[in-house]
Amino acid sequence: MGTLIHRLMGWRRLFSLASLAGLTLVLASCDSAAPTSGYRVVNVYPHDREAFTQGLLFYSGFLYESTGLYGRSSLRKVELTTGKVLQRVNISDRFFAEGLALLDGRLYQLTWQNGTGFVYDLDTFKPAGQFSYPFEGWGLTTDGKGLILSDGSSQIRFIEATNFTVQRMINVTENGGPVTNLNELEYIKGEIYANVWQTDRIVRIDPATGKVLNDYDLTGLLPLADRTPETDVLNGIAYDPAGDHLYITGKLWPKLFEIKLNP
Repeated sequence: MGTLIHRLMGWRRLFSLASLAGLTLVLASCDSAAPTSGYRVVNVYPHDREAFTQGLLFYSGFLYESTGLYGRSSLRKVELTTGKVLQRVNISDRFFAEGLALLDGRLYQLTWQNGTGFVYDLDTFKPAGQFSYPFEGWGLTTDGKGLILSDGSSQIRFIEATNFTVQRMINVTENGGPVTNLNELEYIKGEIYANVWQTDRIVRIDPATGKVLNDYDLTGLLPLADRTPETDVLNGIAYDPAGDHLYITGKLWPKLFEIKLNP
């Protein structure tokens, strides 16, 4: 009996240690995970349902938008409250336009697999140069000093705008693993926000480490009543720092939303 009791006590101790170890692992996993947060809608504005939104930014009261697809790519200046296109340049049918950024009075526009980017004068939309890069072009934004580019992987590159050389690179991670399909980017209050392609997620990224700080679930933002068979995924983040307004839309969406992200 004594031997049996000692064995039972030993098993109980092992079970307790295993349970404690399991609990420790769960707590460690939870500690490393980025919190998931929701949103609330503040305003809703019209958006061109024919615009396959690839890049979006806000400047001086207007939206600037890069739209994609071969034969339909463009650069646009858009009136926020009406969705009216005030200025437009159509891109050659050879190119599939992607991300868009504004730096030092110039608009920088990526293309997907062509390795070619375009530079425009902000006011006139007249061509102001071209640049090339040996990787795919997806999202583009700026920290006010250089350009920040995603290529559809978990990598984000920081690029010198004058000669388009890569200055440094981060790998975006969450729970210790890579976050891939990073698409449209926006630099907000010292951090990078990115759409995750084919999802309703936006991730908030530490630009120094690549760690995901928060994961926002925007499921249901565009109501089912506004969707058609052509409606595509969430994509497009624009920020107005003067009014602290955040604007979100998607590819071939008929609406653009001003939202507040929950802490």
